[in-house]
Amino acid sequence: MSNSNYKIHIVGAGISGLIAATVFEQNGYSPVIIEATDCIGGRVKTDIVKGYQLDRGFQVLLTAYPAVQKYLDTAALDLQQFKPGATIFKNGKQVTLGDPLRDTSLLFPTLLSGIGTLSDKIKILKLNRALKRKTVSEIFETKEKTTLSYLMDLGFSFKMIDDFFKPFFSGIFLEPNLNTSSRMFEFIYKMLGEGYAALPKAGIGAIPKQLANKLSNTTFQFNTKVKAIRDGEIQLSNGETLQSDYTLVATEASNLIRNLKGQSTQWKSCDTLYFNTPKRVIDKPLIGLIADSESLINNIFFHTGLQMAHQSEKELLSVTIVKEHDLTEEALILSVQRELKEYCDIASFTFIKRYTIPMALPDLKNVQYEIVPSETQLTSYIFLAGDTQLNGSLNAAMLSGERAALGVLNAINSSRII
Repeated sequence: MSNSNYKIHIVGAGISGLIAATVFEQNGYSPVIIEATDCIGGRVKTDIVKGYQLDRGFQVLLTAYPAVQKYLDTAALDLQQFKPGATIFKNGKQVTLGDPLRDTSLLFPTLLSGIGTLSDKIKILKLNRALKRKTVSEIFETKEKTTLSYLMDLGFSFKMIDDFFKPFFSGIFLEPNLNTSSRMFEFIYKMLGEGYAALPKAGIGAIPKQLANKLSNTTFQFNTKVKAIRDGEIQLSNGETLQSDYTLVATEASNLIRNLKGQSTQWKSCDTLYFNTPKRVIDKPLIGLIADSESLINNIFFHTGLQMAHQSEKELLSVTIVKEHDLTEEALILSVQRELKEYCDIASFTFIKRYTIPMALPDLKNVQYEIVPSETQLTSYIFLAGDTQLNGSLNAAMLSGERAALGVLNAINSSRII
């Protein structure tokens, strides 16, 4: 059978599914992507609402991710870089902490910030050097502990942890207590040190669009929900059954495959609310952190501090919440508005849209960086992809999509030998 005659289906048009399709096409196959919604991207999407460019949740691209460098044309994305630091709001004050070795404009604000002791700053320099020397493989071979325990074991002061590490990494890990694996802390910290956090000019959704635009032999079936997957066939919710030689599942698979019943992934959730305001209270493209244990808000960001494809007349502000709450949308908006005034001195704003993201990041134990293609194989003809297979990151989503596709190709080649 020629490559183009194989019926290969990918369930899910997110980042993992698009990377898998890329690998299949590179090897002469013509996959079909089945997507439940009306567009590509999965959790990585951008909307235009009332003229504002809104990412579905505050997300950033780390330019140092190895898979990003392999699969994305970052120049074509017109990446807008964040400054390497953060603005911290606490006790009615606003201070900036950053890496002056990478951006000299942050030197004096950092020295005068009052965040952390001299000992903390020395420990940060030591941590930077240590992680620069440590390979990614070594990071994921290190015994896991919580990020909080890791920072305490390094001797950072409680003030440094509470005022910087907690709010900054809580926004990345989407949990407020730094219970996330120390492997993820070291990996993300290393990536931030070797590259930059950035956003495409057209928003985070430009990433899946670029991947999809490079595909020429892939067929998309949108608004198509899958009910069950078995070897050789895919049952759709409308009662139709598709014959499939190989199926790569790049979405939550526990409800689709009998072998996985009761093995669903636990997920971290978050809320992102967008407002417009007359002016910015942070003049540089820096994330704003609310370093108060009682606050509901974790971080804020003025997107108009970056160049955007849809530039608005007023300032665009996103507010991210990672703490669990049971507030109605009306109560949540009021609470956020009250905290913006109290902590950030932002008193004039108009609500635009709220995004509730119940499956924002997988909550994983024993996180890994790498997976060999054979480990993605669930049955003879079903393969699994997605960041749930490794760790909660864009890099993991891309890498797992590649590895699962290679697993399918290996299986096809093995069957030909037989």
